[in-house]
Amino acid sequence: MFVTRLLSGIVLVVIALVTLFTGGYLLAAVCLGISMIAYSELMRACGIHTGGRKIHALEGAGYLGILGYYGVVVFAKSEAAQLLCIVFVMIAGMFVYVFAFPKFRAEQVMGSFFCFAYAPVMFAFIYQTRELKHGIYLVWMIFISSWICDTCAYLTGILIGRHKMTPKLSPKKSIEGAVGGVAGSALVGGLYGYFLVEKVVPGQEITWIFVLISAAGAMISQVGDLAASAIKRNHEIKDYGHLIPGHGGIMDRFDSVIFTAPMIYALAVLLIRN
Repeated sequence: MFVTRLLSGIVLVVIALVTLFTGGYLLAAVCLGISMIAYSELMRACGIHTGGRKIHALEGAGYLGILGYYGVVVFAKSEAAQLLCIVFVMIAGMFVYVFAFPKFRAEQVMGSFFCFAYAPVMFAFIYQTRELKHGIYLVWMIFISSWICDTCAYLTGILIGRHKMTPKLSPKKSIEGAVGGVAGSALVGGLYGYFLVEKVVPGQEITWIFVLISAAGAMISQVGDLAASAIKRNHEIKDYGHLIPGHGGIMDRFDSVIFTAPMIYALAVLLIRN
């Protein structure tokens, strides 16, 4: 199991390196594919997918909405257009709800829209962060603040974890581990900023900005991890899928990244001058 997990992790890192360095249409296509899979996993987890390979109209509206949203993100590059696209996806779901009534229940329609907003919309911020002026450096902060946090939180929890953070949801996670995860992520983010980015973005305290960005990203990444776990517990499933050997599904591996991506994007836009 460990070897399988390790090998899968290496493959994921290689894919991340290639796509993030390349950026552009390749990164957009990878994010689109991941979003489609994540949407499917969430629909299954929430019991909206009825089983088998057949896709019902509500799911079809969601998949078309994802395609349309990424088209707007990549080609229109307009925040207003993105917002309108999100609204139209909701309207499309209601359209299916009304004209297929009583096939779908209201909670299924709301759940479908939640699955669309939760994964595909938030995943798109990876591409949008890469498209910023210094995006080739900033996009790595999404993964530093989530995966480094996860590793440091795990190690700190093992060494000195005493106080449970969410005993009913995730008994193994401790407050000490959470603090250690944030501190470790902030440290690595600061070192990354100091040695690799400071000279590229002159006239700004990039190191301290990266410390702040990484710490904030680490905090919200833990919420993302717990949120995905809560959904699994509510629906009594172990993993979202089996796509990644040793890791589970896309949602199992990228649960914290989903929350981190929009946070890093927002803080980069607010704190780093172009």
